[in-house]
Amino acid sequence: MRIVDIRETAVPLRSDLTNSSFDFTEMTTSIVAVVTDVVRGGRPVAGFAFNSTGRYACGAQMRDRFIPRILSAEPDSLLDERSDNIDPARVVAAMVRREKIGGDAERSIGIGTIEVAVWDAVAKIADVPLRRMLADRYSGGHLPDKVFCYVGGGWYRPGQTIGDLQDEMRRHLDAGYTMVKMKVGGLPLVEDCRRIEAVLHMLSGKASLAVDANGKFGRAEALAYAKALRPFGLKWFEEPCHPLDYALYAEIAAAYDAPLATGENLYSTQDVENLVRFGGLRAGRDFIQSIRPRLMASRNMPRPLPC
Repeated sequence: MRIVDIRETAVPLRSDLTNSSFDFTEMTTSIVAVVTDVVRGGRPVAGFAFNSTGRYACGAQMRDRFIPRILSAEPDSLLDERSDNIDPARVVAAMVRREKIGGDAERSIGIGTIEVAVWDAVAKIADVPLRRMLADRYSGGHLPDKVFCYVGGGWYRPGQTIGDLQDEMRRHLDAGYTMVKMKVGGLPLVEDCRRIEAVLHMLSGKASLAVDANGKFGRAEALAYAKALRPFGLKWFEEPCHPLDYALYAEIAAAYDAPLATGENLYSTQDVENLVRFGGLRAGRDFIQSIRPRLMASRNMPRPLPC
């Protein structure tokens, strides 16, 4: 059993969506296939992944460094202890060989995308759903029958009116979502507050609302938004400032007694540990997103900050 090929291609998004800081007209994403020599139904088993719609394609580093290291490794060195499947941890170990410690942001997206594709292949080889495999390995076999899910919307679009925003959120509500998220920071605070009020009025308590500033604000603007947003009773206020400014997060948390959320733009376990130590986040109230930084393609599953 072995990985025989790893393929990557860049796909353009060509979207006019805009968040607080940039639009997606140039955005691309990497699609990855990890091809094995295991054959099912006359075709090789392959695992697939993509690296999010908020990251540019990163195929160059995959092709120059990570893919060659996997394909040049001794095949048996990438197998699990029973030698009946591929071991994702050993594949990751092969990818990070000769990588200098630190600098995780530069490489984690490429590594994480390949790793997720490997996990997909591993589950297919074992002929079990990936969710079952992960539950058996990491949660004592416990497989929840429900998973928290929300829809991220409320982007800024050219010519968009508040009525258009309400119509979008109404479609999400009609689709059965019980939580929606919208962008803030792309308009002046007063106008953003009008947008939030309009969405909350449309939701009429049938779904909760979170907002996302995509890390745009400096100290003064972040604190001003925190003060203005407090009366709205939001599910959370996401990434008000730079994700590594732990001191400012602690200051915002002290001034904003409603939930905060952050973490999706942290790229190492050490970054997350420092967020917990120094970011002032509050157990049982705030949310850390993506607490397994290597699995970048499975981000955006918020979890309450552990006690």
